[in-house]
Amino acid sequence: MSQIEELQSRITLAMARIDAGVSQLAEQTGDTAPGPDLAAALEEERRASAHLEDRLRALRAEHDDEIAALRADLDRATEIEALKEQIAEYDQAVGQLDMDLQRLREANEQLRNSNAALRTANENGVGKPRLINKAMLAELEALRATRATEVAEVGVILARLKPLLGDADGAVETEDR
Repeated sequence: MSQIEELQSRITLAMARIDAGVSQLAEQTGDTAPGPDLAAALEEERRASAHLEDRLRALRAEHDDEIAALRADLDRATEIEALKEQIAEYDQAVGQLDMDLQRLREANEQLRNSNAALRTANENGVGKPRLINKAMLAELEALRATRATEVAEVGVILARLKPLLGDADGAVETEDR
């Protein structure tokens, strides 16, 4: 931008010098009509001025293109940040799912052990209420873990669908207009 302003000031100064020179020559000669040398110099300065103005327009166009490219980069950076947020949400949901799956595995292992102990006690004819209670608690824990896993799976699915649904809402809004 400073190049554009510099060129513009140079053009203005050149035009002012030309005007001052023409006025000074007119006063010295007492003739208001410019001479052939002066007319040639004036024409030369006009061509130089036109060339500088063309260059100034080209620089402005180049500057506008650079600004447009920077704005596009900024838009892409904003989109990247939004994608990073979506990835973080997705990672969090997957982490929760992983913890719930681990809990489910542990609960199922407890249930298997309790049921094996209960079967052994029943085969020996010794039904222990403590083992029955332990088996029921393990089964309840397994059901809770299964439920938590299902909720976590739904959370992962929703986290993945959320950006897609947001895009669909934007598409519907543009279609309504």
